[in-house]
Amino acid sequence: MSQPDPNAVERDVMEYDVVTVGAGPAGLSFAIRLKQLNPELSVCVIEKASTIGAHILSGAVIEPGPLDALLPNWRENPPPVCVPAKEDEFWLLTHEGHRRLPIPPGMHNHGNFIVSLGAMCAWLAPQAEALGVEIYPGFAAAETLHDDSGAVVGVRIGDMGVAKDGSHKPGYTPGIDIRAKVTVLAEGARGHLTKRLIKQFKLDADSDPQGYSIGIKELWQVPEDRVTPGKIVHSFGWPADNAIYGGGFLYHLDKGRIALGYVSGLDYKDPEYKPWEAFQQWKNHPLFKPLLEGGTILSAGARAIVTGGYQSLPKIDMPGALLIGDTAGLLNVPKIKGTHQAIRSGMLAAEHLVASQLSPKGFDAKLRESNIMAELKKVRNIKPGFKRGLWFGILNSAWETVTGGLSPWTLKNKPDWCALEKVADYESPKRDYIDRTLAPRDRLQGVYYAATEHDEDQPVHLKVRDTSICVTRCVEEYDNPCTRFCPAGVYEIVQDEAGKRLQINAANCVHCKTCDIKDPYEIIDWVTPEGGSGPNYQNL
Repeated sequence: MSQPDPNAVERDVMEYDVVTVGAGPAGLSFAIRLKQLNPELSVCVIEKASTIGAHILSGAVIEPGPLDALLPNWRENPPPVCVPAKEDEFWLLTHEGHRRLPIPPGMHNHGNFIVSLGAMCAWLAPQAEALGVEIYPGFAAAETLHDDSGAVVGVRIGDMGVAKDGSHKPGYTPGIDIRAKVTVLAEGARGHLTKRLIKQFKLDADSDPQGYSIGIKELWQVPEDRVTPGKIVHSFGWPADNAIYGGGFLYHLDKGRIALGYVSGLDYKDPEYKPWEAFQQWKNHPLFKPLLEGGTILSAGARAIVTGGYQSLPKIDMPGALLIGDTAGLLNVPKIKGTHQAIRSGMLAAEHLVASQLSPKGFDAKLRESNIMAELKKVRNIKPGFKRGLWFGILNSAWETVTGGLSPWTLKNKPDWCALEKVADYESPKRDYIDRTLAPRDRLQGVYYAATEHDEDQPVHLKVRDTSICVTRCVEEYDNPCTRFCPAGVYEIVQDEAGKRLQINAANCVHCKTCDIKDPYEIIDWVTPEGGSGPNYQNL
């Protein structure tokens, strides 16, 4: 069947001064600040989720300083989930035991707030709209638009009503073109448009490859007398071995709610490692299990976290566009915080564009001279130090902290996809995993708690360029790691009459992007499904 040519379709066009891709903390803060500075500018924010905040997942403990600068009176009407941080705990876990350790510098949270970042974005959106910002949830930017010189001139929204075979269903609606004088990418970690633009404009020519972790999170309801609102717990050690950068977090909210999760660095070497299973094991540790037993899960999900830091920051301006927030890679790994950096970068971008009459040129230099980059430079060597193992990483962290990041060297980052060892060359450690009884029982039940929704009859949004590799080389060399690193069971190797084949359960996808990052052959591309598809996170 011949498929319709998307370029031959007649499309509606909307024009703005500025279009922002992504209604996360960076995109919304940018839009608010831009309208504060110049109310006459027309500003549009598009968001692929069905509602604002539905695809947002983060710890999240935030430093309030940048929010104070953006919205000075925000504490009079705070987000719906906003609990002042009151006490910190830091634990080293073993298989059955735990030892309390001093709180590392940078992780003291006095004066900070525990929030649901999704709920916070849903709270920010109407404040942006009150200033005249137009926000469109359910609009997935499928590609960027360019003029004859190659400069970015806007984005094209993905078509709606396209069948799995590429044909047009009865309800087909062509995506509109949104044209703008400047396009701001605020897609979060591993943005799919940003990935293409970095390659097109060679924005990473002078930087290290970006690095990532996967964060898997759940929100629980437990008896209220177990919860100490404002208590923040972090841990490292078991169930990760010394070669894996990993750790857990548990935040006490209000109303008997607990947010908890586990982060695994995607630079791990072990082809048999399962990040989702590591999280479930961690929950069943004796330190945490009594807190959760008898409770219920309210929501669950997963998301990539950008962790490359200072040396992996690409050039963030290009003709017609710029990058902010996690799309740029501004998270402070030792602090385990990026929201304050996202808000700062959004505000800085707005100030730059107003001063430059909407020219992105020079924003890269401006950000590198700012306190955003100064913060990242001080901690640039801490995460890369863990590539040599847990104990070297701890010693290196102590050195970098004592010296304030003044080491005369900068450790290098390598891409996560090439870190995986082949099964024949790597002896996976004995996990000493424990019998676990807490829900969810498996990844599919976890997908249920993510409330993810995709129309089954739409094109698969996980593009595998050569599936023959999956049932030949990958079986032998890596034992199909996609069946383990995906937290939603999207990838399966199935046996039928024709032999082994890759089955992609795209409807399970929670948009974490791990496959796009960790695939050892770099043949998986995550692209946007229909607008509004994906998870519907509640208070994550």
